[in-house]
Amino acid sequence: MTTLKNDTFLRALLKQPIEYTPVWLMRQAGRYLAEYNATRARAGDFLSLCKNPGFATEVTLQPLARFPLDAAILFSDILTIPDAMGLGLYFAQGEGPMFKHPLREEKEIRALKVPDPNTDLRYVMDAVSEIRNALDNRVPLIGFSGSPFTLACYMVEGRGGTEFREIKTMLYQRPELLHHILDVNAKAVIAYLNAQIESGAQTVMIFDTWGGALSHSAYKEFSLRYIQQIIAGLKREHDGVRIPNIVFTKGGGLWLEAIADIGCDAVGLDWTIDIGDARRRVGNKVALQGNLDPSVLFAPPEVITAEVAKILASYGNGSGHVFNLGHGISQFTPPENAAALVDAVHTLSREFHAVRG
Repeated sequence: MTTLKNDTFLRALLKQPIEYTPVWLMRQAGRYLAEYNATRARAGDFLSLCKNPGFATEVTLQPLARFPLDAAILFSDILTIPDAMGLGLYFAQGEGPMFKHPLREEKEIRALKVPDPNTDLRYVMDAVSEIRNALDNRVPLIGFSGSPFTLACYMVEGRGGTEFREIKTMLYQRPELLHHILDVNAKAVIAYLNAQIESGAQTVMIFDTWGGALSHSAYKEFSLRYIQQIIAGLKREHDGVRIPNIVFTKGGGLWLEAIADIGCDAVGLDWTIDIGDARRRVGNKVALQGNLDPSVLFAPPEVITAEVAKILASYGNGSGHVFNLGHGISQFTPPENAAALVDAVHTLSREFHAVRG
């Protein structure tokens, strides 16, 4: 076991003493960086970029070369699991992810199988291993997956950016079919994330991008229940080292206490909730991650600094906060504004971690 040169992110997730608030950005390797666009052009297309461990390693490291971020996140896509299930993932120009074989028929749904992450998703595990080696223990590596419900949205709708008509019709007309999809997805995510941990991921995150589209009771039955199943099945330790986990439901502020009760280590927040209120609501149960509105990064550096200061002050003193955006960074963000954000967090947060006599 080799010691990390910067373990601030992991210590914050475990609410251990730290000198400053760590920061990373959802979608930090992406189209706002010219070097990412150049690598993607060399790869040919997005899926080729994801499925080539060398390219995935290259783009994972690019934001770390620009900004002193406190964590790296595996470059991949949340739809690798349904792709490995044979649904035929592809990306249409200007339309985002689509599936050639969306799940509509009961026979197809009943035939759904959990893919073997070490064979069907070997390219992801190879990327995790290669990235860990390339990082040389500089900062921790985050592995991730989509949540069972979020994956099911794409699998049933056949594409993103929908009004959820197909999946909500199934939810209310044939809930047992949707539960079958979700159960298979939960087992697949457990296997997938545990394989990432075994390959070198030091934290894992579950992205529940579409859970917030559900009604109050449906969220608990069709999303949170399965995330809890995953948390219960995750490896919490590997090679004698604790592996924290993070759960992020976009639009999940209504269910904050319920999410904190499922046994996760940290809860990600979108920008619609005050982080100080969130801290008071969850007490000492979990760490919190978030939650700057990504659109703040279109403003001048002095505005970015002021908005960072508001969030840090709202969270208050002590550990248990990982600074992040409330969702992924926009492709139109000026890189220098991302640099201003990271600098503001590192500079302004130290006073909240000072030892007081």
